[in-house]
Amino acid sequence: MTNAVVVPPLDLAPQTRSFDPAAFIEPTSRDEEWKFSAFSQLKQFFIADQSAGNVHAAGVGVNMLDIHQVASTWIPTDLAAAIARANVTEAGVLEIEAQSVHKEPIVIDLTTSTTKAYQHIEIVAGRLSDATVVIRQNLTSQINGATVVTVGDGAKLTVITIIDGDTSTALALQLPVSLGRDAYFTGALAIIGGGAVRIQNAITYTAPGGTAELFGVFLSDTGQHIEQRIFVNHDQPHCKSDVMYKGALLNPGARSVWIGDVLVRKEAIGTDTHQVNRNLVLSDGARADSVPNLELETGDIVKAGHASATGRFDDEQVFYLQSRGIPLDTARQLVVRGFFAEVLGRVGNTHWRDELLAKISQRLGIEKFEGDDE
Repeated sequence: MTNAVVVPPLDLAPQTRSFDPAAFIEPTSRDEEWKFSAFSQLKQFFIADQSAGNVHAAGVGVNMLDIHQVASTWIPTDLAAAIARANVTEAGVLEIEAQSVHKEPIVIDLTTSTTKAYQHIEIVAGRLSDATVVIRQNLTSQINGATVVTVGDGAKLTVITIIDGDTSTALALQLPVSLGRDAYFTGALAIIGGGAVRIQNAITYTAPGGTAELFGVFLSDTGQHIEQRIFVNHDQPHCKSDVMYKGALLNPGARSVWIGDVLVRKEAIGTDTHQVNRNLVLSDGARADSVPNLELETGDIVKAGHASATGRFDDEQVFYLQSRGIPLDTARQLVVRGFFAEVLGRVGNTHWRDELLAKISQRLGIEKFEGDDE
């Protein structure tokens, strides 16, 4: 028997949720949800692999538990996610105690020793807690799974996810986030490595007053296909969402996809939502797709908007830098670094902001700048 839940057929809402892979039809590259994907690399996740291992999570306060001991409210929404959830045997669990305040970030390192692995991470922030979590994932194998975040009533949680690794790897990752009453979540995502990377970030509100900030940066080079899908489901009153992603495509063959979906249901009065995606294409032969979607079922909102732009260098900025004696290649690299500064400036922790800037600079071939973290 399949454990499936069919939800109303709204344009921006997933249609099927189930723990059972049999509840899903195997997708094709022509399907709407997959037609922008690196399908040839990701279709490996549509078949269960009994030889696959588990991603191991190491960090202060993180426990590796049998998956049957993990109480999660998240239900997979596609075949790959259902297969990962059905075949993972261990999960990394971080529980942040209610009313606790963590002044220092909690760092989680994700590793695997097998060529293919399933991943399941649970982060639960207790009510009125305040914490920052940094997840570092250096891809060395093919990984399929989820990082599930639950933010309790009145809690404030920041999750910074850094994805790096070899271009021979593939990653299919679900990032569902559930917010309680008056909860505040900030999700920062930096993708600077990996080959075929598909991230699905979903925000749900379980009570009024929640705020979700999502922002990210990504670099795509030859041999990389970075796909990000964001779904913000406003079905509670007086909630807020703010989404900003910026990406740079460096050389021919670089590919990126950004799909931003926001659904404001009729009961979500007082909603305040905005999403922005901007892409910088640095070379002929690189391609960026950007599709922001907004569906409103009520007009009783504070505001709602979206914006998208894809373009090349600002020649005036490059000319200005060259006029100061900076070579053309270095000038281009500096413009890219500055392009990301607006987003990374929103990272509340200065150490990790500088860490991300340093990693981006290294990828761009820029030598260390004053202010970059050691």
